[in-house]
Amino acid sequence: MSSYADITYEVAERVATVKLNRPQARNGYTVRMADELNDAVDRADRDENVRVVVLTGEGKDFSVGADLSEGGFDFKLGDGPPDGWQEPAGRCSKRIFTMNKPVIAALRGASVGGGLTITLSCDYRLASEDSKFGFVFTRRGIYPEGASAWFLPRLVGMGTAIDWMVSGRVFGPGEALRHGLVHSVHPPEAVLDKAYELAREIVETTAPVSVAVTRQLLYRMASAPSPFEVHELDSKLIGGLATNPDSVEGVLSFLQKRPPEFTLRVTDDLPPYLPWIEE
Repeated sequence: MSSYADITYEVAERVATVKLNRPQARNGYTVRMADELNDAVDRADRDENVRVVVLTGEGKDFSVGADLSEGGFDFKLGDGPPDGWQEPAGRCSKRIFTMNKPVIAALRGASVGGGLTITLSCDYRLASEDSKFGFVFTRRGIYPEGASAWFLPRLVGMGTAIDWMVSGRVFGPGEALRHGLVHSVHPPEAVLDKAYELAREIVETTAPVSVAVTRQLLYRMASAPSPFEVHELDSKLIGGLATNPDSVEGVLSFLQKRPPEFTLRVTDDLPPYLPWIEE
């Protein structure tokens, strides 16, 4: 997609900004928005000029969740879904999960239902002081989506995940911060700037391939049945450092007290033996 209807996309200073853009509907989530988000994050992941993605919303809310007036389905309800159909929020959250680049969600106002589940696979969630969060599915007689039943307990623990999802209650940024759903809370006018500040730090100080491998190590290997599988992969990675130009540059730049100039590219230089590389 070269242009979008329900989101906007722009790249500046190696940061891609993906913005939900239906402020008249408080960024209510639609099937088209889901497909556009999926396309945009895929586009950013494949662009070597992009190091970090910032996901945010136009207006005073991130997203109030699925726009129920739009129906929420891309098939005829009387016929049921076709074989292989995937619900919209998960199309986005799964693509973020597989990314090689960090994604920072800058959240203001309401982040509810699908407007929250799509952020759970982001690496950072920064909230504003006026944020409101809720997994409100049980209060609508529907079910959690976006693979949120997998992501949420890993972020906040099973007890908190059960409380939030079973009750469907809305809660504020303080509670979200205490339980680890968000990383920090800021005044509404400052949250996006803080996201860009974090993005710039990552761009200026880290190696793209190292970030990509580290991000996926955490997501893929944290649920391994033992540390032995993880250490086997660690050993391959560490064993290759002597011939890794970024590793050499990282050490030299540290010793010489200068900014690093990393040259490896995610599209070309990921270790070929990574078990998830085919995805």
